Amino acid sequence: MFISKNKSAENSITEGVIWKSMLSYFGTLLLGAFFQQFYNTVDAVIVGKAVGSDALAAVGGSAAMVVNLFVGFFLGLSSGATVVVSQFYGASGKAEVKKAVHTAIAMAIVGGALITVIGIAVSSWTIEMMKTPPEISEASAIYLKIFFAGMIPNLIYNMGAGILRAVGDSKRPLYVLVISCFANIILDLFFVIVLGMGKMGITQGVIGVALATVLCQAISAAIVIVMLMRATDCYKLYPGQIRFDVSMLLRIISIGLPAGIQTTMYTLSNILIQSSINEFGKDAIAAWAAYGKIDVLFWMTMSSLSTSVTTFVGQNYGAGKYDRVHKSTRTAFAIALFITIPLSIILYFYGKAFLYIFVDNQEVIRIGDQMIRFLAPFYITYICVEIFSGTLRGVGTALVPMLITLSGICVLRVSWILIVFPLHRTIETVEASYPITWATTSVLFLIYYFFYTRKHKI
Repeated sequence: MFISKNKSAENSITEGVIWKSMLSYFGTLLLGAFFQQFYNTVDAVIVGKAVGSDALAAVGGSAAMVVNLFVGFFLGLSSGATVVVSQFYGASGKAEVKKAVHTAIAMAIVGGALITVIGIAVSSWTIEMMKTPPEISEASAIYLKIFFAGMIPNLIYNMGAGILRAVGDSKRPLYVLVISCFANIILDLFFVIVLGMGKMGITQGVIGVALATVLCQAISAAIVIVMLMRATDCYKLYPGQIRFDVSMLLRIISIGLPAGIQTTMYTLSNILIQSSINEFGKDAIAAWAAYGKIDVLFWMTMSSLSTSVTTFVGQNYGAGKYDRVHKSTRTAFAIALFITIPLSIILYFYGKAFLYIFVDNQEVIRIGDQMIRFLAPFYITYICVEIFSGTLRGVGTALVPMLITLSGICVLRVSWILIVFPLHRTIETVEASYPITWATTSVLFLIYYFFYTRKHKI
């Protein structure tokens, strides 16, 4: 529980009309997510067009799943820092915000170093265990090793951007992404086209894209650190004071660890899905990778909304304004519906056209079109998962949301693949695991949200 002190009326998150403030905040986050995805998409386009569909499968298939596994755990863990910063900032706890910021950056440095060592060590083994076709396995493993080598700046950027967003600043992380986006495009073209790495074979082409990505992450991290160091508010970063505050670290972990475990288990279930897709050959892998680049339009929207509602709920909960907690949740849900329904319709009818951006192979496009038409109509069943989990994180509870996600998505999805898929080995069977688990988990979150808010009288 937090008690509001002398919080400035200028904070539009705890004052004023919620839907206007949230739309502005969410819009900036979504634009940032767009640029984040834009430069990831540039990677895919350059790889798919300049190197070939095999290279796209190498970068966007098994390798992407492994990256999500490691990075996802830390980002889930770091969400605890975002929540803690937003709550203390909403309650005007300046000393606590300062401790949280420096502890969070220390987490990013140490966490990045650990993931680098572990990731490089297990890259080849993991790619092999995922039944990756031999013609793309070497390139996938090399991509992973280079990506993991740049993990410290990756995590520093994400943590720093999370701190800025937690205090209501969604614009400057956007500026960083715009700079990084265009830098990535230039470096991609330089390595793959100008230096001709795309013509040297799949492995060299993938190396060029990986190097461009790591360099851009370093640029992003450097800019965010400078922004935090130049801040004039209580979240100002002092490099000499970057260290762990034990009590703050424990508080962050208590909220972030369940989220980290949740993200990890979610990714593990997706790795099992990827392994099942791998059984259908490289065309299916490339189609799944290309679909993932299109599908991300929905996921980046939901992720931005989840971050928005967590920040709004966290600050208002810290300020003791419980009516605004509920209004923030309802507003986020309305925005989600307003975006998801037309997006699903567009992708269902015109998704095939987007596939041509990434590949020219007609069989890959045929498979990818089937994937889009199968899954896009069910996006609406996932909305409750992101909105309510974001709300619950904002008030500081993470254990039960983790258990709901583990049971509703991870356990059910794994059970489906292990029990149903062996009986019906089709791509449609694999795809069906998504809407079934989305709908189940949404219902569980809806029930728990009403139970929790009534029990705690929020």
